[in-house]
Amino acid sequence: MKFTELIRARYSVRAYKPDPVPDELLQQALEAARLAPTAANRQPWRIVVIPTAGREEALRRIYDRAWFVQAPLVVCVCTVPEEAWTRRNYDGKSYADVDAAIVMDHLILAATDAGLGACWIAAFDPAAAREVLDLPAGVEPVLFTPLGYPADTPGPKRRKPLADLYRVLPD
Repeated sequence: MKFTELIRARYSVRAYKPDPVPDELLQQALEAARLAPTAANRQPWRIVVIPTAGREEALRRIYDRAWFVQAPLVVCVCTVPEEAWTRRNYDGKSYADVDAAIVMDHLILAATDAGLGACWIAAFDPAAAREVLDLPAGVEPVLFTPLGYPADTPGPKRRKPLADLYRVLPD
């Protein structure tokens, strides 16, 4: 699929078929995540892939929506802030969360290209996520997505007009 078609095809899937995700498609999505650019190429992230079968109750502690556990997989992108590049010479800003966002975007676009659905989730309980995923100290959950075949259809995309979102500095 051409990139412009891909970004138009991607949508937040909130209904999933129970069909298993072939390992080949999962690996394609994970490889796209691995290739994502990160600040200073530090790759301060880890991915946790969680099969949902038998874990629905625990996963709903993280994000309490029925559709969250419909897909056969849930994916969590975590950061390792200690490994992240920071803008030390100026304001100390850490790029860990920016890197995680790029990784998730690559994963979701690769999933869409493979015919899979995903939905970017940031509104989750981080304490429950740490406990359910048994994350080691220093690893922070940042984003989740179910991963599976869509059982719904995309609605219209609501976006602000492009002219409201950028400006060009005068010469």
